[in-house]
Amino acid sequence: MSNAKVSPWLSCLLYPLGCYWLIPSYFSKLDIIGRENIPRTAPLILAPTHRSRWDALIVPYTAGRWKTGRDLKYMVSENETWGLQGWFIRRMGGFPVNPIHPSLSTIRQSVEILSQGEVLVIFPEGNIFRHQPVQPLKPGLARIALQAESQRKVAETVKIVPMSIHYSQAYPQWGTQVKVKVGSPLDVSEYKQGSSRKKADLLTNDLEEALRELYDHDQELVNQCSNHSLQESH
Repeated sequence: MSNAKVSPWLSCLLYPLGCYWLIPSYFSKLDIIGRENIPRTAPLILAPTHRSRWDALIVPYTAGRWKTGRDLKYMVSENETWGLQGWFIRRMGGFPVNPIHPSLSTIRQSVEILSQGEVLVIFPEGNIFRHQPVQPLKPGLARIALQAESQRKVAETVKIVPMSIHYSQAYPQWGTQVKVKVGSPLDVSEYKQGSSRKKADLLTNDLEEALRELYDHDQELVNQCSNHSLQESH
């Protein structure tokens, strides 16, 4: 089994604290569109855009146990598992990865999580990109998904769900607006043709296209972000 654990007592404390107090009181508006696209039972990778450290709270608010009945496991950069923040992340399903040189043990851990039918969160852009278009995706997510599909121990196939997260400010402050869009799942079992490299490239390209479609269609909030940034610069 995976070493990534979710502490039951901490989960029971943090989920209601975040969902009913912190997030509603900090953000002036939070729209979530497409939550019904999140499978309730299949092995699943949630693939959000990464625009702020608040994403680590917005994702479970959107798709965590209190909303979908499923615990989330997170692949996070090593520096995010340090200090007090890291203490919470490690006890809420997070485990570290070196984004430049991922270790084999991290990849195995990710594959094991999926092969057991669980939910894994990977930010496929790799880093935080504030108010920027969707960046070229790292190839690791597709490789993990394909390997997990070949080794899965449950009946249902591995799915990848694209998710876009928009903030009305580059550095979210009190009163910031947030919009989350959850796209239709990609079925990893459909990527069967060609070499491992070719399948991974195709899956990565399709996921990037799905993220761009979700992210780029939200022009109203994009324009708000741009106008706010211009005002800050004067």
